[in-house]
Amino acid sequence: MRLYVIPGSELPIYRQIFRQVVQAIAGGHLKAGERLPSHRELAETLVIAPLTVKKAYDELEREGHIHTVRGRGTFVSDKPRGLTRPEMLDRLRELAAPLVSEAYLAGVEYGKVLEIVEEEEARLRAGRGRKMRS
Repeated sequence: MRLYVIPGSELPIYRQIFRQVVQAIAGGHLKAGERLPSHRELAETLVIAPLTVKKAYDELEREGHIHTVRGRGTFVSDKPRGLTRPEMLDRLRELAAPLVSEAYLAGVEYGKVLEIVEEEEARLRAGRGRKMRS
């Protein structure tokens, strides 16, 4: 897995790392049990502060995507802590709001937005080798 950050982005660096790791897990590029780089290793690679990586890892761990084994490292969880369905739907609404706003401001029709979402789902499905559950 190769991570990158955009220092000038409106999205904080720790959130950029968080999103990329979640996308890599969802896309099947990071598998359960796979070891992630240490805070220091990733910080050196990305040329950022180790505390920024720690903040991203802490959030990933809080949501159950990864777990840390003292003295061994940080690993992708085999059973991520599941959010309840209402919690997940609320989270998806929060993520959808900026997408819909951007599309509206850009004059992109709703059907085209759905097409883009379907393309992304197909890309994830191809990476995972199976269909996402509904």
